[in-house]
Amino acid sequence: MYSAMGALGLAPVPRAVAGDYRPPKRADFTNNRQQAGKKVLILGAGIAGLAAAYELGKAGYDCRILEAKNRVGGRSWTVRNGTTETDLDYRAQTATFAEGDYFNAGPARIPQSHVTLDYCRELGVKLETFVNQNANALIYHENSPALANQAVRWRTAKADVYGYVSELLAKATDQGALNQSLTATDKERLLEFLKDFGDIKGRADNWAYTGSSRRGYSVEPGAGFQTGTVLGPPPSLSDVIASGLGHRFSFELDYQQATAMFQPVGGMDALPKALATAIGSTRIVHGARVTRVMNQTSGVSVTWVNPQNQPTTETADFVIAAIPPMLMARVEHNLGANVTTALRYPQAGAAGKIALEYRNRWWETDQRIYGGVTPTDNDLFTVWYPSHGYQGNRGIVVGYYHAGNAAVTYGALTHADRERRAVTQGVKIHGDKYRTELASSFSVAWHRTPFIEGGWAAWPSQTGPEYQLLNQPAGQVYFAGDWLSHTIAWQHGALTSARKAVTEIHTRVLAG
Repeated sequence: MYSAMGALGLAPVPRAVAGDYRPPKRADFTNNRQQAGKKVLILGAGIAGLAAAYELGKAGYDCRILEAKNRVGGRSWTVRNGTTETDLDYRAQTATFAEGDYFNAGPARIPQSHVTLDYCRELGVKLETFVNQNANALIYHENSPALANQAVRWRTAKADVYGYVSELLAKATDQGALNQSLTATDKERLLEFLKDFGDIKGRADNWAYTGSSRRGYSVEPGAGFQTGTVLGPPPSLSDVIASGLGHRFSFELDYQQATAMFQPVGGMDALPKALATAIGSTRIVHGARVTRVMNQTSGVSVTWVNPQNQPTTETADFVIAAIPPMLMARVEHNLGANVTTALRYPQAGAAGKIALEYRNRWWETDQRIYGGVTPTDNDLFTVWYPSHGYQGNRGIVVGYYHAGNAAVTYGALTHADRERRAVTQGVKIHGDKYRTELASSFSVAWHRTPFIEGGWAAWPSQTGPEYQLLNQPAGQVYFAGDWLSHTIAWQHGALTSARKAVTEIHTRVLAG
C-alpha cells in the first residue's frame, strides 16, 4: 500500500541513486575477443527489457526479446483510436478517440531528476511540459467535517491554509510563546516573513488573516474602473482546518512530483518505440509466452509458446527476466524454491485509469483549467486535465487514477459501468457537462491486464532476504524491473534496474 500511495504522490518514495553509468562498449572486448557476441535472451519488452537489450546491443551482444503481448512498452502504453485490449475477464475494448487524441494508460509524467529524460535525449524523443500542479485546478472533499462537497480552487485553498497558519504562528510569536527559541531580532524577522507568506495583517490588526486577491476573483480585474471582485470572505479557521485541504500541499514537495515535469510529445509510448527501433524489430518476438527457464551447465534454455500454443526452445548464455515477479514465479524453472518464494513475496498493486474524451474542452473555456490534477477523497482519487492540445476542439480528461480498494472495485466492473460510476462522481465536481459533453471513453485495470497483472509490485519490505536475493543472479538468470528499485512504478526504476543487470553481465563476461 505504501508503494501504491507513493506512486500516486500521496507518500514519499525514497530516491534511487543510480550513480554514474557507463554502458558497455565494443572496445571492452579488445582483449576478450573470444567472449564477444554472447547471446542474451530477455523476457519482456517493457522499459526494463528494452533498455537492457539497447545497452547490451551497443557492445555487440546478441540480444533477443521475447514479449507475450503484441506491442512493446509494457505498462508504458499509449491508447489511441483503434487500440484494442481484452482483459483477464475476456472483456474487450476498442478506443474510438478522435484523430490526435491519446491516453497514457500507464506512466504519464517524467520528473527532471530521472534518467528517463537522458534516454529521451539520446533517442531523440521530443518532450513538452506536463502540468503537474496548477493553481486553477481543484480540490474536492466530500467526506470532510467542513467544506464538504465544495470544489475549491487550489490557489484559494492554499491562500486560506497559509493565511491562517501564518496568523496563528504570528500571534504565538508576538505573545512570547517562542521566546526560548528566538531572539528579539529573530522574532521580528519571522513576523515579517509571516506577513508576506500568509498575506496577513500587521501587529495593529493582531496579525489577522482576512483573505486577499491570492484567493482569486469572482470578477476578473479589467480596464477602466473594473478593479475586480476578490473572492471572499474566507471560511473560518476551524472550517479550513477541518476541511483537510492543507494535506494536499505536500504533493508539491514530494521529490518525484515536484515541478517541472515532462511528457513525450504525442504519447509516452514514444520512448519504448524509440528503444525498439534502436534495437531492431527483428530482435523482438511478439506473442511469445515464456513457459520454462532452465539453467544448464553452460548457459540457459528458454521455452516459449506462440499464440497457437506451439513451443520453441532457445538457448543463450544469459537471461534477463524483465517481467513482473508474480508472473515469473509461475514459469517453470530450476532456479530454486527460494527464488520462487522471493518472486511471490511482492504483491501486485491494483491500479486503474479511465480516459474520458469530450467533444469540447469545457475545463479550459468554462473553468480556466489548463493542465494539472484535481485530488479528491472519493474513489476517483485524482482527475487529470490534458497538458497538450490546448484550445483544441476535443480533449481527454483522466477521470480517475486510483489504487488499492477503489481500483479493485472499479476493475471488477464492465467498462460501461466504470464509465458510469466515474462520470457520476465527476459531475459532483464539474457539473453536468461532465456527462453531457462526453464523446467516448477507455479504461484500464492494470491488475486485470494480461501478461502484466498489476500497476506495480508492492513489497512488504525491501530490506529483507527476498529483495536481496532477486538483486543477485540465479545462475545465468538475472532479474530487472522497476520492482527491483526504490522508484517503483516509475520508468526511472526500470531503466536503472536494467543498467544494473547489464553492468553485472558485462562485468562477468569480461572477467571470463
